[in-house]
Amino acid sequence: MPELPLFSPRPHRAFSAGFYAGADFDYSVRGVLGDVPYGGADVGEVLATIDGVANADHEHWFQAWHDTGSRLRALADAEAEAGNTLSASQAYLRAATYFAVAVNSVSGLKSDELLVPTFRLHRSSWERYIDTTDRIVEQVAIPYEGDTLPGYFFRPTPDSAVRPTLVMVNGSDGAISGMLGSGGAAALARGYNVLIFDGPGQQSMLFERGVGFRPDWEAVLTPVVDWVLRRDDVDADRLALYGLSQGGFWISRALAHEHRFAAAIADPGVTDIAASWTANIPSSLAKLFRAGKKEAFDRDMGLGMKLSPATARTWRFRARPYRQDSYFDTLTEVHRYTLTDDDAARITTPLWIADPQDEQFWPGQSKDLADRVGGPAELVEFTAAEGANFHCQPLARLLTDQRMFGWLDATLRG
Repeated sequence: MPELPLFSPRPHRAFSAGFYAGADFDYSVRGVLGDVPYGGADVGEVLATIDGVANADHEHWFQAWHDTGSRLRALADAEAEAGNTLSASQAYLRAATYFAVAVNSVSGLKSDELLVPTFRLHRSSWERYIDTTDRIVEQVAIPYEGDTLPGYFFRPTPDSAVRPTLVMVNGSDGAISGMLGSGGAAALARGYNVLIFDGPGQQSMLFERGVGFRPDWEAVLTPVVDWVLRRDDVDADRLALYGLSQGGFWISRALAHEHRFAAAIADPGVTDIAASWTANIPSSLAKLFRAGKKEAFDRDMGLGMKLSPATARTWRFRARPYRQDSYFDTLTEVHRYTLTDDDAARITTPLWIADPQDEQFWPGQSKDLADRVGGPAELVEFTAAEGANFHCQPLARLLTDQRMFGWLDATLRG
């Protein structure tokens, strides 16, 4: 009999160790894999894309996702031309996902000249998906302050029956196509209408129209609700709201003023956007900012950015939607995105709040939101043991759907 080893072999920890040492690359891969259950990605395509891309190699990273998106787009076009609409639709959706990663990857490049062209490849792939899918969907334009918000209204079946409806609010840099895998497809499968759209500062509104973020999202959601409730296929008593990532802040701010939603979901709860910015600013610079020393803050930030071009590129990408000219003014604007105690107290809509373990952007803020709202709130923990940790539970979207729609269905039934 062979001798047993004195020590057990070192365990292989693929889930906790992750795909990359760098948090950004690793989280991006987890996010794309999270799209797999609803057809937004395929596991082999994702793993083949990242195979050979080194940590922090931003140029190779961008090119790899762009190449995969381009390959799937060509495949989709060929299937469409051959009349194979189902295969075409599936490939267009995956192409849109991979191009969306490439869009955000521009933040790591030396120039942002590829941003808009790559975004247009993403959005045209998404629109070709809309053209070829067997889902029942209308491309819509929602009136908004003399302009319109581009959106897509999905129905679960072709008839015009009156149904509960889920209005979905995206995060700061998420692609509209990603909303299908972040609750949209699950809602349709459960008999909901679904509205997804780009709001101020999001994707097409920012990249093609130059419209930036705004903190007062009641000014956005009120006209959206007005538009939705004019439809004959929407049950006004069963209107629900969902906010993903930074959308968790926007829906909370809106709910303090817009009370026509019967229930809402924050995935996760966000009460202070600036916390994710100030956590990465050295204490000496933070002190200058708090003291209101704009000139000194901008000077020292500028010096720091020269020493770290990668940080400068990330700042430029993240700051773009806030539409400010200086470091100080950008950070001042970001600090406006805070849920006050008065606003929290005015939130009376029943609220379900995801609280993932290892939340890396706004830790503790889901509980803060639950503790401060004026109405009922259900705080739901997601853990690493369930494969459901990190911001928005990227590798546990089926579990997330199960829990949030279980609560939403029960809440809307009253």
